[in-house]
Amino acid sequence: MGIKLTLLIVFFAVMVVVGLYSRKHATSVDGFVLGGRSVGPWLTAFAYSTSYFSAVVFVGYAGQFGWKYGLSSTWIGIGNALIGSLLAWVVLGRRTKVMSQHLKSKTMPDFFGERYSSKALKIAASAIVFIFLVPYTASIYNGLSRLFEMAFNIPYTYCVVVMAVFTGIYVILGGYMATAINDFIQGIIMLIGIAAVIAAVLSGQGGFIEAVRKMAEIPSDVPVTMGQPGAFTSFFGPDPINLLGVVILTSLGTWGLPQMIGKFYAIKDEKAINTGTVISTLFACVVAGGSYFLGGFGRLFDGSAIYDKTGNVVFDSIVPHMLSTLPDVLIGVVVVLVLSASMSTLASLVLTSSSTLTLDFLKDNVMKNMSEKKQVRTMQLLIVFFIAVSVVIALDPPTFIAQLMGISWGALAGAFLAPFLYGLYWRGVTKAAVWASFAAGVGITVSNMFLHYIASPINAGAAAMIAGLVIVPVVSIVTPKLGKEHVDEIFTCYEEKVTITKKRSLEAN
Repeated sequence: MGIKLTLLIVFFAVMVVVGLYSRKHATSVDGFVLGGRSVGPWLTAFAYSTSYFSAVVFVGYAGQFGWKYGLSSTWIGIGNALIGSLLAWVVLGRRTKVMSQHLKSKTMPDFFGERYSSKALKIAASAIVFIFLVPYTASIYNGLSRLFEMAFNIPYTYCVVVMAVFTGIYVILGGYMATAINDFIQGIIMLIGIAAVIAAVLSGQGGFIEAVRKMAEIPSDVPVTMGQPGAFTSFFGPDPINLLGVVILTSLGTWGLPQMIGKFYAIKDEKAINTGTVISTLFACVVAGGSYFLGGFGRLFDGSAIYDKTGNVVFDSIVPHMLSTLPDVLIGVVVVLVLSASMSTLASLVLTSSSTLTLDFLKDNVMKNMSEKKQVRTMQLLIVFFIAVSVVIALDPPTFIAQLMGISWGALAGAFLAPFLYGLYWRGVTKAAVWASFAAGVGITVSNMFLHYIASPINAGAAAMIAGLVIVPVVSIVTPKLGKEHVDEIFTCYEEKVTITKKRSLEAN
């Protein structure tokens, strides 16, 4: 217990020190929200990746989908690395940086407002962000607290409150720069921790080959495979269709999440994007791939600790149960690993939500003529409010971690992915198409919560994203176009910026 507590105390102390150090960067709105748009590739790549992967992945998703799909759940991690990281940086990175800087937008709702010349779209997008980031935040508290209960036997409520307080302290003190520096430190911990944990868990099962042999003997409980053994070690697992739905939601979904896209706004320059692409992809391979690979062996740890009183599997208890037999030092490493992943994501979520509500809703709508200092103070107050609301929900969560995250990602990515992606590349997107995407993304996700016409919230989220990608071009074709002068000015700026960058690159060579 002494070792575990020491690691935690050091971890929290470092977070607070970084917050104090970063205070000088958080005096202006641009500094508080985007770090002055001067964050280098390493910090940005780690900020992107650590915001991507949290306790939701390590505890919730790895446990649930590892149990359902066996070793084939590793495909989810591979999809996260190739689609959610590599392609996201290649397709979105440079254009997002240049266009957001030209439009002077600091948030995704702000981008929608400027790109489509619509204050109403900006306000609607800010409402969607604020509402649907809450269940995501609650899911992170939930996952981390279950691990704390296993390691320290601390009541769930205390875990949630302590984590919320420390996250609030360093975000309020240092804003985006504090989260970026802490994300880098936390990312290093995650890389080392996941490798150590996988090695220890497999060693306890007799090594990799022996663990796979044991998994191959377990009969599948999925009706399609009719109880045949070997399904959990097969290439695509016992249920490839639903596995694909998870890959789509968790990989393509990041393209429409405001807390992820915001990292491209803050990066120093376009050259840094190339370096960040490589770093974030490799990080995702290790952390996401490693988490799902580890979860794939969950059935080897079948025991009473993972079942409730009615005999149903509690998916959120699988990974903590797998880790409960590790030595104290490794359990301490795991706790700090998941704490690192979770606090980095929480920091990103609360900063995104507070900045969106302040800059896109309150400023110029509710509170006229807000000074720079007042905007920063308002964001700091809203960080406290957002954390408090999410804590209340986390103390009595309505469903499993993965389902909470699926609801949040489905609504946000379903609403924003298509109009943001098409808006970067295509001049022909209309306001009506953006409204239609907002309605479809939120409508499919929310209606499915009550009607359950799509069995899994995960698949409902994937369906919402695909629907948006179809709806936006179709509606854009049949509805009135935006003013040609406005659209031409935006895209001409981007093309000129690309030309200048290429010219400088050739001159440098």
